[in-house]
Amino acid sequence: MKKTIKINGMMCAHCVAHVEKALNAIDGVTAAKAVLEDNAAYVTMDKSVDDAVLKAAVEEAGYE
Repeated sequence: MKKTIKINGMMCAHCVAHVEKALNAIDGVTAAKAVLEDNAAYVTMDKSVDDAVLKAAVEEAGYE
């Protein structure tokens, strides 16, 4: 299962790494790749993860 999450506030490679770390820490997420140029993260999961959980992780990391 894959999802794309739009993210506002990423400005550098450090931001990308912070978002990826936050998303990869979620149970069920097998891979998360944030792309600065796309203002998005591409998340691969091995089980269903609620969008609210993904959003909360991004917001907790300091991004919208």
